[in-house]
Amino acid sequence: MPQVHLQLDKLTAFEVPELPIDSLVLKNQVIVATENRQVADNEHPCQDLAKRVCLNLENLQCFEVVERQYQRNGVVFQNCIALLPSNPAFPTRGKKVLMGAPKSGMLEATFECPVQLVTALVTSSQRLVWTAYDRDRNVLTQSILPSANLANSDSSIPPNIVLALRAKDIYRINFCAFDGQFIISDFTFSL
Repeated sequence: MPQVHLQLDKLTAFEVPELPIDSLVLKNQVIVATENRQVADNEHPCQDLAKRVCLNLENLQCFEVVERQYQRNGVVFQNCIALLPSNPAFPTRGKKVLMGAPKSGMLEATFECPVQLVTALVTSSQRLVWTAYDRDRNVLTQSILPSANLANSDSSIPPNIVLALRAKDIYRINFCAFDGQFIISDFTFSL
């Protein structure tokens, strides 16, 4: 049976030390990953990945389709755009966020190497199910936001709630808010 939980006890994001944005990634180091990091073509995708990677979304353009910008940092997205929300119901900690589009209510990420923990700040207009899969697309675990958590609503769940998926050998994750909209930020994963 998959593990299901909502993480309400931690409302702060991971603290990431200031690093040169395009510095080499060394084992046991946290990296703030920017889009299109330059790495030699002959490097193995897992060779220099940090133990924990936090994606910096600020250099993305508003409405930019996000797919392979972070591939050299170990993750590829599907059905994803960068956005600067103008709706106050979707507050942000930074300026840019990720959103499922063009198909609303769905966003997927695939990892170049298996990861053990994935976290994100999430605000959704509907119930949201976040699922982790192994290499063969078997469900490993889920994290569920049971209802909308928009700002200035009567929701008991605050916006930008930290959700986490923890399992051995996560290769793919999928956010799904049926017939809804959601934003994610502070997307972080750990080997």
